[in-house]
Amino acid sequence: MAASAASVLCGLRRALVPSLVVILGATGTGKSKLAIELGRRLQGEIISADSMQVYQGLDIITNKVTAEERAQCKHHMISFVDPLVSGYTVLDFRNKALALMEDMHSKDTLPVVVGGTNYYIESLLWKVLVDTGQETRAPGDGGDGALDRKLELEKLGVEELHKRLAEVDPKMAAMLHPNDKRKITRSLQIHEMTGVSHTRWLQEQRGQEGGDGLGGPLRYSDPCIFWLHADMEALDKRLDARVDEMLSAGLIEELRDFHVRFNQQKVQDDSQDYQRGIFQSIGFKEFHEFLTAPESSTQQERDALKDKGIEALKIATRRYARKQNKWVRNRFLKRPGDNVPLVFGLEVTDVSRWEETVLNPALQILDSLSKGEEPAIQPIRVQGEEQRNKRSRNTCDLCDKIIIGDLEWTAHLKSKKHHHHVRKKRKTDSGCEVSSSAVDSVSEDSSAAVAPGSTETSQESSPVTVTTHKEVPVTF
Repeated sequence: MAASAASVLCGLRRALVPSLVVILGATGTGKSKLAIELGRRLQGEIISADSMQVYQGLDIITNKVTAEERAQCKHHMISFVDPLVSGYTVLDFRNKALALMEDMHSKDTLPVVVGGTNYYIESLLWKVLVDTGQETRAPGDGGDGALDRKLELEKLGVEELHKRLAEVDPKMAAMLHPNDKRKITRSLQIHEMTGVSHTRWLQEQRGQEGGDGLGGPLRYSDPCIFWLHADMEALDKRLDARVDEMLSAGLIEELRDFHVRFNQQKVQDDSQDYQRGIFQSIGFKEFHEFLTAPESSTQQERDALKDKGIEALKIATRRYARKQNKWVRNRFLKRPGDNVPLVFGLEVTDVSRWEETVLNPALQILDSLSKGEEPAIQPIRVQGEEQRNKRSRNTCDLCDKIIIGDLEWTAHLKSKKHHHHVRKKRKTDSGCEVSSSAVDSVSEDSSAAVAPGSTETSQESSPVTVTTHKEVPVTF
């Protein structure tokens, strides 16, 4: 083991290949454990890519590494933002993290990026963000104009926002669902700050050398990506047990203290916001009823609310783990192209075999890469997956719905509600001939899947009108 680590270190010092290591995986798979081992053995430094761990406080609920673990290897990007700051952005993170990585490279130190916040990791791997030049201020330095403007826009109704976007950036407006207030607001902000439409920004980004339909080029040509994955049934049990461990470590006391210091007055003023900053952490909002229970509540009532919060936390954690794995599959494994780095899978279902299935393979892969050799362990890639357009816009006049995305459109065409409207239309409109076989079958290719009697262009005689904009996925 020591010889293997020494061999990797020697290779890294010669050429610093790979230029960085990124550890992906669902919560509870042991990402931090692997990062610490690699950092300690290879004299690397760790950059946390977790949007909740940047804030001070809630150390237990956000699962921050302990002081003892941080002592084993230098960590960055943990507990440095005031919890009352709600305007810390991915651009703030990216700029600080890239500066850290540049400093590490200058010292021939291996950056090890670990975390579960997808857009944080994407911002380091790819040139995918629109930098308006007004969002890069350090939190708390008074440069809050962009945040204030965003809050002003969010006060407007979503219909008015979408109307404004359609006037200045019709292509983007066509790709966004009219109810997607966050993304519509973001696109409007970009136009207001730069005078250039969001669509134009993304087109220029994708047109850069090394870019493609998914976005801009990779920042580093040779990153090493590890994906820690496990059987979901085993992971679910591990996540439930971890919540129990958090409770034993003082989770309830931590939540009470944080609520009293930072949230109690907001609740009394009816100004609490569980969609911003650290207040959106999984675990805090789930205990809202427990934390705000009236003083007159009986102990039995409080215990019931606490149990309800615990169960909600377990459910939310399991759901989040699936979301994280879905992102890895969609962003890395189902996307062919030169600007999608290879991913090496590491099996973590059986924690008793961690060194055999996780640590040793990771060291072997890094050893081979540092020598310019092909690793004996092959990267993984999902085969046979059709490319889907996540931003195609489809309109179903029968159901009075706008559907964004190929998969969502296919699901809608197969839904009972849509079939009900088709049958109803067939009965009332003698001029519309629809075969029952057409109603019950939908093409697997969602870009060609059109409801019975419909076309992809507006026709008044069609029972369903479909407008499909085949644009590439948009990265926000």
